[in-house]
Amino acid sequence: MYLKQNNLSFQDMHYISGISETTLRNINKREIAKWNIGYYDAIAKTVNKDRITVINEIDILNKDIEDRNNKEILIGKYDIENRRYIGNKSKLMPWIKQLVDKHTSGKSFFDVFAGTGIVTEFMLNEYDEFFINDFLFSNSVIYNAFFGNENIDIKKIKCIAEEFNKIKERKYDDCYFSDNFGDKFFSMHDSIIIGEIRTRIENALTINKREKDILLASLLYSCDKIANTVGHYDAYRKIKKIDDRFRFNLINPIDTEDKKINIYQNDANELVKHIKADVAFIDPPYNSRQYSRFYHLLETITKWNKPKLSGVAMKPPAENISSYCKTNAPKMFDDLIHNLNVKYIVVTYNNTYTSKSKSSRNKITHDQILSSLNKAGKTMVFEKPFKFFNAGKTDLKNHKEFVFITEVKNHE
Repeated sequence: MYLKQNNLSFQDMHYISGISETTLRNINKREIAKWNIGYYDAIAKTVNKDRITVINEIDILNKDIEDRNNKEILIGKYDIENRRYIGNKSKLMPWIKQLVDKHTSGKSFFDVFAGTGIVTEFMLNEYDEFFINDFLFSNSVIYNAFFGNENIDIKKIKCIAEEFNKIKERKYDDCYFSDNFGDKFFSMHDSIIIGEIRTRIENALTINKREKDILLASLLYSCDKIANTVGHYDAYRKIKKIDDRFRFNLINPIDTEDKKINIYQNDANELVKHIKADVAFIDPPYNSRQYSRFYHLLETITKWNKPKLSGVAMKPPAENISSYCKTNAPKMFDDLIHNLNVKYIVVTYNNTYTSKSKSSRNKITHDQILSSLNKAGKTMVFEKPFKFFNAGKTDLKNHKEFVFITEVKNHE
C-alpha cells in the first residue's frame, strides 16, 4: 500500500532495488515489526526518500490500517484491478495521475467512460466528488460495490459467502446457466454452482442494494478469475476437459466515507449535458470491439433476465452498442467535447489506427482528437511507449499511449 501511495509497484521496486518480486512479496507478508533495516533502505531508494521519512510514513500508514481494522472492514480477495479487461489502464495510471496532478486542479472528477473503475480508484484521494459512468450493467454494479456509500452488514456478507462455498449441487436454480455455459466457459460442475449462487443472490430478501452488489461483484470477479477464455467472452478455448476451479471469493470494497459518489449507467454523450465538474477523464472505445459483446457473459450474470442466446459464444441479442466503435466516432467525440461542462479535459489514446487487424484499427485519429480538443481550449500532448493488446493479427511497432490535457476556455 505504501508503494501504491507513491505511484509505484512491486515491479518498480524490483527494478530499482534489485530484489526479486517474489522476495518482495514474501517480505510484505511479514509483520512490520520483523522487517530489517535493509528493507526500509530498499523502499527508501525506490521512492527516493530518506530512511527516517520512510519509517515514519509507513508507521503512520500502519496505524491508519489498524484503526480501520478496528472499525471492521470487509477484506476479500479481489481488488478492483483484479479482472481481465481490454484497455485496462492500471499499469499506466501512475504516469497518467502524475500528469493530471501537475496540469489540472479542482475538487470534482468525472470518469466519463469508467470501464474497470481503475482511474477513479487511483484518483480517489485527490477529489471530493466523483461522477462515474459506464453503459455496461456489470460495471455499474461493480462501481456501487467498490465505491458506494450505503452502509453494509459485514458479518452478514461473510456469512453468506461461507454458505456459498458450501454449495455442492443445484437446489434453487434452474438449468439456464449450466445449459448455456457449462463445458464452454466453465466446467459443468462450476457452471451449476455459479447459477445456484446467482439465483440465491437474486432471491435474498435480507440484503440492501449495496450488499447485493458486493455479492454480485464478488461473483463476477470469481467467475472472471477462472473462466475458460483468453480474457474476454467473445469466444472460449476449445479444450477437451475443463477443470473444476470455481470458488466464491469476496471483493475488497473501497472506503469512500468522506467522498460524494455519483454512479451512472448512461450514454456518455447525453450524460455530459447534465454534469458539471472540474476535471473530465475520457477514455472511450476507439476501435470496432464492442465491450457489451466482449463481456456479454458478465452482463448476463448481472442482469439475470435469462435472454435467448445464440452463436458459438452464446451471446444475447445486441444492446448498448457504442457509436465510438463505428465510422461516425469522430463526430460523436466532437459532440462529447463540445457539451462537456468542465475546467479540464483529460483524454487517453493509443495509436492503433494503423493496425493490420480491422478490429484493432482506431475509428478516431490522433489529429481528429486534437482538432476537437483545440476547439475547447489550450491542449498539451504527452506520450509514452506502451505494449498494446494483441488479438493475433495486430502487428504494431512503436506503439504509444498518448494523454491530451485541455484547459477549457470560457469555462463557466
